[in-house]
Amino acid sequence: MTSSELNSSRPTRPPRPNLAFRELRGQRSPAEFAAAVRRAAREIGERVSCDARYIGRVEAGEIRCPNYAYERVFLHMFPGRTLTDLGFAPRASVRGRRSREAEDAPVGPLASPALAVRETRGAREPYDTQDPYETHERPEESDVLRRAFMTGSGATVAAASLSPFGLAIDATAAERPARRIGTSEVQALEEAVRRIRLLDDRHGADGLYRRAAAPLRAAYALLDAGTTRHATGERLHSGAGELAISVGWLAHDSGRFDDARSHYAEALATARMAGDPALEAHAFCNTSFLARDAGRPREAVRAAQAAQRVARSLGSDRLMSLLAMREAGGWAGLADRTGCAQALARAQVLYARGGSDADPEWMSFYGEAELEALEAQCWSTLGDWNRAARNASRAAGLQDPHFTRNIALYTAELADDLARGGRPDEAAVAGMRVLDLLTEVQSSRVQTMLAGTARVLLPHRRASGVSTFLERHASLPKAV
Repeated sequence: MTSSELNSSRPTRPPRPNLAFRELRGQRSPAEFAAAVRRAAREIGERVSCDARYIGRVEAGEIRCPNYAYERVFLHMFPGRTLTDLGFAPRASVRGRRSREAEDAPVGPLASPALAVRETRGAREPYDTQDPYETHERPEESDVLRRAFMTGSGATVAAASLSPFGLAIDATAAERPARRIGTSEVQALEEAVRRIRLLDDRHGADGLYRRAAAPLRAAYALLDAGTTRHATGERLHSGAGELAISVGWLAHDSGRFDDARSHYAEALATARMAGDPALEAHAFCNTSFLARDAGRPREAVRAAQAAQRVARSLGSDRLMSLLAMREAGGWAGLADRTGCAQALARAQVLYARGGSDADPEWMSFYGEAELEALEAQCWSTLGDWNRAARNASRAAGLQDPHFTRNIALYTAELADDLARGGRPDEAAVAGMRVLDLLTEVQSSRVQTMLAGTARVLLPHRRASGVSTFLERHASLPKAV
């Protein structure tokens, strides 16, 4: 009897609940405990996408051993304990193992190397695979990718990590018989969305957009292939729509407004076909933001208001706050100071009500820093430079250091507001900080803002620090 026959005849054991981890959670809800995990990660410089669902998977025993990022976070949260003390299995005992049965039939026409591993080894993974910088398809692949991110730098490494999404279409796909899509493919799609978002947070959009187009094409091919389960189909539609929005945002942030509009429209159509109000609200939210940036403020207002109508039933005050902020940006573009101020006040009240389990996962960027930054953009559009500078300064100071791209954006906003407000020396100092961050961030939005600041500062080159900033800015490589 061959080893494969032995493996296929071995019964699949149900996961054993992790009672030790459940005890450590105590009286906190899974969402509250997930928030504590994210805070602990920030304390040690890690970035994890922990949510209530992840905590549930750990407690159910589906994740027998966390990946390296989560291991560092958990050991930081519970000093003096080992992974075994936390209820996990030793890493060596689960490395490279998968149960041998898939939850659903695997995909045929879209099989890629990553998905082929799932077909041969099964869909359940004893490792946590949620961290965007570590994949555990194979132990040796995991180690290689981890070393690459530890030794590499900048958007080059970020773009390279988009390749193992498991969503690239095989060139020979058309020659194979079609099969239905299963849970493992949907999980790969959802992971692709998380990874793009987190890479954008760190590195900006310019180095990522073209690499993200292939996973998006594959996602919609998955929709065409169909599923055997209604719940899997709903997740697939939601994941494809969210991926369209993420790719649209990469186009948006890198100045490709027509591409972004197309991707957002695709997400909106997917949401409406699937009857998914959360996805529809997200698509309208980004459409509003794009319309503001593209100089269509009335459309920005209408899209934000449409998003609010859809989102009221979702029960998330934080989402409603962000949508009110999007509306405020549109009113500012229309030079309607009263409408803008009313929307800003509504956004602040909604934000102050706090977060909840109903808050969408994609809203992780919307904290106090983003709230301040969006208000700064409104006052800047209205020409109130000093007020805008105060908000932008607070935004840059409040931002989580892992959101490198946002720190660069907020600081660029600050530099521009200071320059236009008649404070060239302070603007030059802020501009120099942005130039330092451009070694890590590739964002056309940031570079465009900085170029505008440089033009405003040209008549003030005799002011302290201004000439140094202008010379260094002029030495930047030109965008192609």
